[in-house]
Amino acid sequence: MANILNGSGLDSPAGSAVSRVPKSRARRMPVIFFGHGNPIIALENNATTETWASIADHFPKPRAILCVSAHWCTRGTAVTAMAKPKTIHDFGGYPQAMFDVDYPAPGDPGLAARVRELLLPVTNVRLDENWGLDHGAWSVLIKAYPAADIPIVQLSLDVAKTPAQHYEIGQRLRPLRDEGVLIIGTGNVVHNRKMLDWNSAAQPYTWATRFHEFVRQSIVRNDRHGLINYKDAGPDAELAVPSPDHYWPLLYAMGARDDMDEASFSPNHIEYRSLSMMTVVLNNQASAA
Repeated sequence: MANILNGSGLDSPAGSAVSRVPKSRARRMPVIFFGHGNPIIALENNATTETWASIADHFPKPRAILCVSAHWCTRGTAVTAMAKPKTIHDFGGYPQAMFDVDYPAPGDPGLAARVRELLLPVTNVRLDENWGLDHGAWSVLIKAYPAADIPIVQLSLDVAKTPAQHYEIGQRLRPLRDEGVLIIGTGNVVHNRKMLDWNSAAQPYTWATRFHEFVRQSIVRNDRHGLINYKDAGPDAELAVPSPDHYWPLLYAMGARDDMDEASFSPNHIEYRSLSMMTVVLNNQASAA
C-alpha cells in the first residue's frame, strides 16, 4: 500500500437510514477524489483499476457512500433519495457491453435526509427519485466495491454555484465522515475532450502537466484559496478546465477534508495527453490508529 500512503509527482499508470455513530466508537472515514477517466475503464482491468480496488481494501467498509459525480449537473441542489437507484448509461458511442453494465447497489433515503439536514443552512436540497447512479459513479465503484452491497447516494452539482460555494458544501458534509459514510468525488482535474489524443503512448501536453502539478501541490499545501481560484492559473487552467463540471467534485472532497488529513496520490498520471487520472486520498492516519 506504499503507493497509496506516499504522495509523489507524476507517476506511470499504476436502503436503510444511516445511524449516527459516536466519535468514540467510529473510525473517521477518509475522503477520496477519483479521476474516473474514460467510461470504458468499467470493462477494463489495469493498474488504475487495481489501485482503486486496493484503496477500498485499505480502509474499513463504509456504512454508505455519498458520491459527487461530474455527470449530474442541475439547477439547484438535489440528492438521490430512492431505495433502489437505477444504473444510468449516460453516454453514446460505446460497445453494447457498456450498456449492459448493471451496478445494483441499494440507495439510502435516510442518508439523503441527513445530507439535506446538513446543507439546509446554506442551500435547499431537493430529494430526487428519478436520477440514480451515473457512469461517473458506477465506473469507479464497480472496481472499488464490486459487490455493490454498500448503499449509495448521489449529490448533484448546482451549476449556478461558485467554486467557493461548492467547497462550502463539502465543508458542511464533513460530519458524515464520523458517521461511517465515505465521501467521494469523481471527475478529472484535467479534462479537455477536444484535445484528446487516443494514442496511448502520446506524452501529456506541457500545459496539462503544469496544471496537474499545480493542483497536486495545492492539495499537498491544503491551499484552499488556490484550489477555489484555480482560474488564476491562467491559460493552463483555461485549457485544463474548459468546463468546470469535472473539476467541481474535487472541491467537495477538499471541503470535507480535515486539517489533519494527509493527502496521497495514486493513480497520478495523465492519459491521452489531456485527461488527468489523479486520484487523491485524504486521511487522518493518527485518528485511524
